[in-house]
Amino acid sequence: MYKTGLIGLPNVGKSTLFNALTKGRAQVANYPFCTIDPNVGVVNVPDERLARLADLLKPEKLTHATLEFIDIAGLVAGAHRGEGLGNQFLGHIREVDAVIHVVRCFDDPNVTHVSGEIDPARDIEVVETELMLKDQETIENRMAKTERMVKTGERRYAQEMEALKKIAAFLDSGRLVRSGSWSEDEQALIRSLFLLTDKPVIYAANVAESDVGGQDPRVGRVRAVAERSGASVVVFSAALEAEIAELDPEEAQSFVEELGLDEPGLHKMIRAAYEQLDLITFYTIKGPETRAWAVPRGTPAPKGAGRIHEDMERGFIRAEVVRFDDLVSSGSMAAAREKGLVRLEGKDYLLEDGDVVTFRFNV
Repeated sequence: MYKTGLIGLPNVGKSTLFNALTKGRAQVANYPFCTIDPNVGVVNVPDERLARLADLLKPEKLTHATLEFIDIAGLVAGAHRGEGLGNQFLGHIREVDAVIHVVRCFDDPNVTHVSGEIDPARDIEVVETELMLKDQETIENRMAKTERMVKTGERRYAQEMEALKKIAAFLDSGRLVRSGSWSEDEQALIRSLFLLTDKPVIYAANVAESDVGGQDPRVGRVRAVAERSGASVVVFSAALEAEIAELDPEEAQSFVEELGLDEPGLHKMIRAAYEQLDLITFYTIKGPETRAWAVPRGTPAPKGAGRIHEDMERGFIRAEVVRFDDLVSSGSMAAAREKGLVRLEGKDYLLEDGDVVTFRFNV
């Protein structure tokens, strides 16, 4: 399952957002580090296509694609040296596939700010500086090991050292690894190091309940930072989303419409994480269950089958594929077959977003 971590300074709304996303019960308190061990929750990916398949096929069971969200304790300046239990928290970030960086853009005298005043650009810089410093430490440790291996005379170690120096210089210039342009070999090295500033990022601008449209100038500062590194921005009110999450679906929809929104901010957050991870959705219809599956873009059909069960990947024969729109317009799988809209695809086929797939395999 793909993991997304919630990070940021203390008291910016991470745990409130986590509770709204997962309907969990992470501790929320007005003091730093009320979250020490990370809270973990699994969230359904909103999917209108899955709902339409349910209307069409009337399955007994409907299963969404899911993402795992992890509420990581707040970081502070000096985290890379262990300040505020920073080493422990930075280790939690290393384990996730993408990051939602929650940034405070609201005033509330009852909620303290670790720096005394709210400045989103500065707050982002504090957190990302700690991530860069930790990455520099990771690079330095790897360089020490590689330097010893260079003495063997093997060319690959000399090449690795050159790549490490290039990455180190990039970080020293104050730039995040994810904003760089890297060769395939350099990308492979970066992935092996699990660098924190290589993680895809969504900036979550947490605004006051009265500003769900994100008109506060501080939101503009968050967007400016995001543009420089190719990140995305979602505007939400954690307090408001927590209220919406407590309502039943019909009441929640009415409330959202009253606010002048097309959907809850949480849905936008989940989709943004999905997009930053570059995931697509394919569907399976098997017996009583219709199910959505998340896989990286460019996944070969056998690997997609392996998401369901490893035996299906090993024994893969072919995939019977119909596009979602073709299935819906046909009205049934049988009708889609009659129209010749169901294709047979082999091992080299790359699954596409919206494919409805039946895998054939040997046990």
